[in-house]
Amino acid sequence: MAKQIFVSKEGYQKLENELEHLKTVKRKEVAMAIQKARSFGDLSENSEYDEAKNEQAEIESRIAMLEVTLENATILDDKDIKTDKVSVGNSVKIYNIATEQEEEYRIVGSTESDPIEGKISDDCPLGKTLLGQRVGDSINVETPGGIVKYTVISISK
Repeated sequence: MAKQIFVSKEGYQKLENELEHLKTVKRKEVAMAIQKARSFGDLSENSEYDEAKNEQAEIESRIAMLEVTLENATILDDKDIKTDKVSVGNSVKIYNIATEQEEEYRIVGSTESDPIEGKISDDCPLGKTLLGQRVGDSINVETPGGIVKYTVISISK
């Protein structure tokens, strides 16, 4: 069985829209590109044909991945998100003991992860370690640069 994937309502809609676009628009575009490349003749040395077939394989792979993701997705509802301990959907403010700075992250499912926007996956080392923690808890996160120590300052929706 595939891993359960958590997504927001907006994230789910975004994945559905991407799937629809790939199925209705991109498939047709790549089919036309393949047809055009075939018209050039010998397929054994036809780089346009090879390129179009590779793009088709990438599109079909992404479609399959999106279908599995949507099938296994659990849509997070704000009313179900609690703030007594860290879970997917929470915003968490933490204190980095080494840098003496506060950092804030939203814990999201892997499909919505965007560290630049402060959205970290429940699968990344920090996200995984934060899950289940409460305000005041101290954690150690193993990173490529060594162990980083944090304290949970606040948990919100």
